[in-house]
Amino acid sequence: MSNNVNKRRKGSKINRSLLMASAIFAIILIGLISIVAIDHTSGQSYSVEEMPNYTQIKGEYQTEGLKYEKQPHLGDSKAKVKVVEFADFKCPACKKWKEMNMQRFLNEFIDTGKAELFFINYAFIDRDSILAASAGEAIAKQDNNKFWDFYDILYKHQGDESKIWATESFLLDLVKENIKDIDYDLFEKDLKSHTYMLDVKEDYKTAGHYGVNGTPQFMVNGELLPDSSYDGLANAINKQLKVISSSPQ
Repeated sequence: MSNNVNKRRKGSKINRSLLMASAIFAIILIGLISIVAIDHTSGQSYSVEEMPNYTQIKGEYQTEGLKYEKQPHLGDSKAKVKVVEFADFKCPACKKWKEMNMQRFLNEFIDTGKAELFFINYAFIDRDSILAASAGEAIAKQDNNKFWDFYDILYKHQGDESKIWATESFLLDLVKENIKDIDYDLFEKDLKSHTYMLDVKEDYKTAGHYGVNGTPQFMVNGELLPDSSYDGLANAINKQLKVISSSPQ
């Protein structure tokens, strides 16, 4: 009987050792998966830890003031109504709003000179949101109109919100193949050297200062709207136009 007991004890120790080894292996594997991923556009591996995050972006910035002069814009600069879109290029709702409402908005308010539209990054979903935003900033600094080409193309090629897809190689390839008549070498340099990361952080912090907590969100003449519906945005613009038209000149 004692031999059987000893055998059971030895077997129990072996099982516990195997379970412990399996648990340790699983922890290591999960850690590796969380740090290393595959960029499916190039087949190359990259480290998520090497991608930007806000704590790593150093420098001074100002959260007060919308800084219209720094933002990509559409429409007549003399328009009395200033509309700001806060968005994240990884946000599915932003893509949906753009596809369903943007052309109507342009027809009704931008082409008619009633409003001017500004884009401010609220890159909050993941690290590649920040990288995509910095790519947009780099293009906007070269050519405001080309930014809106980038805006269209990136939403058209938007990946899964839950996955890292807006990688450096993805963005470089996307711009090289689709955005013409920019200084591509300068764009590549700016993206790789994180030239405009602080601008993205300033956008993010500014948006938070004004109460933005998701995307897309809109602001009309400094007033943050409670929802992102087209009717809500149109009503807010028309309300401002009515107030302006009734004010003594």
